[in-house]
Amino acid sequence: MRIKKAYRFKLKVNLAQSHQLNTYAGHCRFLWNKCLCINLHRLKNKQPIMRYHEMDFWSKLYKQSEEFGFLSECPAHLLQQKLKDLDRAFRDAFDKTQPNKKMPKFRKKGLHDSFRFPAPNQIQLSGNRIKLPKLDWLRFFRSQAVEGDVKNVTLSKKGKDWFVAIQVEKDISPSLNQNTSSLGIDLGIAHFATTSEGEMIVGLNSFKAQANKLAIAQRRLTRKKKYSQNWKKQQHKIRAIHTKIANNRKDYLHKISTRFSKNHAMIVIEDLQVSNMSRSAKRTLENPGRNVSAKSGLNKAILDQGWSEFRRQLEYKLMWQGGVLLTVNPQYTSQQCTICHHIAQSNRKSQGKFQCEVCGFESHADINAARNILAAGHAVLACGASA
Repeated sequence: MRIKKAYRFKLKVNLAQSHQLNTYAGHCRFLWNKCLCINLHRLKNKQPIMRYHEMDFWSKLYKQSEEFGFLSECPAHLLQQKLKDLDRAFRDAFDKTQPNKKMPKFRKKGLHDSFRFPAPNQIQLSGNRIKLPKLDWLRFFRSQAVEGDVKNVTLSKKGKDWFVAIQVEKDISPSLNQNTSSLGIDLGIAHFATTSEGEMIVGLNSFKAQANKLAIAQRRLTRKKKYSQNWKKQQHKIRAIHTKIANNRKDYLHKISTRFSKNHAMIVIEDLQVSNMSRSAKRTLENPGRNVSAKSGLNKAILDQGWSEFRRQLEYKLMWQGGVLLTVNPQYTSQQCTICHHIAQSNRKSQGKFQCEVCGFESHADINAARNILAAGHAVLACGASA
């Protein structure tokens, strides 16, 4: 089986290289915003929008003009890739099959600094160095070997640091996973993950750990004159905190998902609708929501766990290992007895205690739910096999 995989490393750039990367990112961002503005204006006047070939035609004229001639400093294929991304974004926005349709948005400096090199024959990789068109050799922190055929390279900026993402294609054996065990996982807040084997994993809660530091930094930002140098410096500090929160969470999820995917052939989790679970309770001033403050705290706790990211990581890592990830309906998993299968809300006595009112079975509520999830996964697998 042939898969696509990306390796992401932090770049070691000097001042001149950083300036050149910022220039390329700025040109790509400008062209995105320019074409997006034209398309939004066309939509407002009920006119057909520009597709990729028309946008590419105008970009070539822009580079020959006096006003936008600076675009010629950027390699043409970088601008073309950005226009292809914009065209795909518009296609997705009008695609009725997309569950989360939304219009493309304007790109901001410091938040959307990235560009892609699409031609693998123009990319050279040697140890901890990579050579890209018009950029010569760039060094990076090589934490692992890059295996596979290089397809494209994306450079992106987070805070003050630049990163390189090398996408490759490689062949893997579909039966790498020699394990035959299956595992049910119940995701929660008090415990991030509880398995059907009885293991209870406490969540990292990376946002909660940095919440006070972030609040202080945001308060300091409000006391500074907008767009001043001190205001910009404080913004960088806030972005650095957000980056640390995201990196800590992703690193934690990678460690857990890697361990689970390597040790089990089948994993079953609940099909949680995180967007619905974390929906705001606020309404209007005249008709406010109920328990708004409590719901806000619950929403933060849910989003701090990273359930959707954990599911995404499990899915592709199990596929790489030759395993499978199944999702089941979360309904009644915490109220059903794993012994007699009796379902009642009163079975769950508290947040952590489960006691069946029919057979008297007692267990931790999350472990009982994880075993029900595993049983539901086996039922789904059996139905699929019989069909």
